[in-house]
Amino acid sequence: MTTVISNLFHGERVKLAVPRKEDIGLMLKWGEDADYLRNVDTEMAIPRNSEQLMSEGLPGSNEVYFRLRTIEKDRLVGFITIYGIEWNNRTGVLALGIGDAADRNKGYGTDALRLILRYAFHELNLDRVGLEVIEYNAGGIKAYERAGFLVEGRKRSMVYRDGKRFDIIVMGILRSEWEALQAK
Repeated sequence: MTTVISNLFHGERVKLAVPRKEDIGLMLKWGEDADYLRNVDTEMAIPRNSEQLMSEGLPGSNEVYFRLRTIEKDRLVGFITIYGIEWNNRTGVLALGIGDAADRNKGYGTDALRLILRYAFHELNLDRVGLEVIEYNAGGIKAYERAGFLVEGRKRSMVYRDGKRFDIIVMGILRSEWEALQAK
């Protein structure tokens, strides 16, 4: 028997929300945090302007994008997206960012992962969600592993930061693996 979810977009700590204009000021501030920029992307760490940030989350046929807001005070703490969706293969790629350093390691990312995986497998009907994470992002890797992602491989020496080379860790979770975790 299938359980009906009372609120598809609410977790225990965060909710999946649409972008709001008032988010832009805070997101511009996040763009000044080198640690945030260097963990969320492998591109050069370049802050974005208001127009670029406003274009995030525009409806697209191969992407779902949410801002992460706290349940308690409706405060913006990050974003989560599944992009590169290949509907014929039922696959997508996940990206997650918690903006303010004070909000990291508080369980927001873990709760967001639970929500987006439920959304990906039950609402989007995907069969696989993958991601790539830079090897120095130990907190991210730990959160992904707790959510059930498995290491599938490594792209060696893909990122160059501060005179050092770093690998990209390739991770993924299948619907059957996620469902087995939910049954526990």
